[in-house]
Amino acid sequence: MKQMSTKRSVGILSTGSYTPERVLTNFDLEKMVETSDEWIVSRTGIRERRISSPEQASSDLAYEAAKEALEKANISAEELDMIIVATVTPDMSFPSTACLLQEKLGATRAAAMDLSAACTGFLYGITTATQFIQNGLYKKVLVVGVETLSKITNYKDRNTCVLFGDGAGAAVIGEVTEGYGFQSFELGADGSGGSLLCLPAGGSRTPASAESVEQGLHYLYMAGGEVFKFAVRVMNSATEAVLSKAGVSKEEIDLLVPHQANKRIIDSAVQRFGLSEDKVAINLDRYGNMSSASIPVALDEAVKAGRVKEGDNLILVGFGGGLTWGATLLKWCTTPAEGSK
Repeated sequence: MKQMSTKRSVGILSTGSYTPERVLTNFDLEKMVETSDEWIVSRTGIRERRISSPEQASSDLAYEAAKEALEKANISAEELDMIIVATVTPDMSFPSTACLLQEKLGATRAAAMDLSAACTGFLYGITTATQFIQNGLYKKVLVVGVETLSKITNYKDRNTCVLFGDGAGAAVIGEVTEGYGFQSFELGADGSGGSLLCLPAGGSRTPASAESVEQGLHYLYMAGGEVFKFAVRVMNSATEAVLSKAGVSKEEIDLLVPHQANKRIIDSAVQRFGLSEDKVAINLDRYGNMSSASIPVALDEAVKAGRVKEGDNLILVGFGGGLTWGATLLKWCTTPAEGSK
């Protein structure tokens, strides 16, 4: 007897986002380091970023974004089977920020784990969630990308402090109408470039000490020029890969949701794929680089603005420390599949 295919169509049922209240503008930074609004905007496209309060940790930001996503999906926290938090700024080394979020939400049935892939974390997270749902193990997975990068940024280093901000974006992943949802994925890594973007101290290689603090090794480090060249290359190649795997042409892209690191990197991809401005989600001018939170926050804002409709082809693509990269082609649909409750 011929076996029927059991592959499920998996997609994003809802999104949510949260950014802290405090705004740090380029003009504020002019008073802190030797820089200028014109210099920052011309080289990055960033005008301001959000900064968490001293009392706010990553789990607090994640909670706000997750709560909104759950409300929009019309499901309770108790219905979640798993929580995946993508972050490089966890509340602490352990327990995981996902476990802390599970407790805050009251998601008592959910397994919980953190995932570390830097700015590509959200893409790694939704790819992982999709596998759990496609194989029938779970039905509803919450994926959150969250960062409090201001906690590890050196505000005396003008090369990095102008770039980063804090925020959280969330998505509820589940079965959707057949034929919709995620059509293809592309993930990659190149550990030989790990030293180009890293947090040098605080782990088992260089444990925290008076010397490591004095040397500023608990602040993030980035070799900007090398990361820029890597980013331009993999943004294009990862996008081309998911288009090819799904059998979709670049002309069929309805919205590109890229990692929000640098306007010039995004412009390169836009030019490569011949996209008009209305087909690209950009918010880095208001938030800067929020690492794993950048893509889900940009996606949520596009949804709220009515820029995404059922059947649209969305490309989510990013790159980050590791070095890592990833992309997915998503045929938008938030209607749960029958019987998936």
